[in-house]
Amino acid sequence: MISSLFHSVVYDPLYNGLVLLIDKLPGGDIGFAVIIFTCIVKLILLPLSKGSVRTQIKMRELQPELNRIQNQYKDNKEEQARQILQFYRSNNLNPFAGILLVLIQLPIILALAFIFYGGGFPAIQLDLLYSFVPKPDVINTIFLGLIDVSKKSIILGVLAGISQFISVRLSIPPHVPTSDKPSFKDDLAKSMNMQMRYIMPVFVFFISLGVSGAVSLYWITSNIFTIGQELYFRKTVKAEKKA
Repeated sequence: MISSLFHSVVYDPLYNGLVLLIDKLPGGDIGFAVIIFTCIVKLILLPLSKGSVRTQIKMRELQPELNRIQNQYKDNKEEQARQILQFYRSNNLNPFAGILLVLIQLPIILALAFIFYGGGFPAIQLDLLYSFVPKPDVINTIFLGLIDVSKKSIILGVLAGISQFISVRLSIPPHVPTSDKPSFKDDLAKSMNMQMRYIMPVFVFFISLGVSGAVSLYWITSNIFTIGQELYFRKTVKAEKKA
């Protein structure tokens, strides 16, 4: 049931979309098809991404106020939770927006991995094609004439890790202690912050080494798009404040 739903909703549409792009692109370069497809996905998710980035920017600005609430009600966890929830509501913040974006993109990454792992390219699985999707005359797995994206690539793995590091550095600020006194909560938050900022890029690098270059290329393009979004929305928010 789950496998059938995954194929119908994610795998088959993704496969047909890539085949259609390959057919339209000169030279049938799969690498460019993956890049264009990633940009299309990111544009579709732009409203969610915009909300997520704006939330992160506002959270950084309002962090001192949130720290004050946490300290003020640290001996009353129930009231602390209620005040934090009220804080999010009054400032129109959705702390789970970023998680939703990750959850939406995860099936796409898995589908890409399965497509190339299962030999979906350069051979075409005709039984998966929709009636309006033609079989490409030319299919080229060598991206830019240099990297075979149907196979593992250490170069793309390194670029995926670097782009993830830059993306995380922009979106997640260094941890600021809630008080001058050391506490388990602050130590835990600092540890999580360090893991996201430094361990996550390393994790992405090693994962990229174990999958096809196409998945790494999706990750790289997605990260570059996210970096551009972050910088653009930062300028937008600053301009709105000045106005």
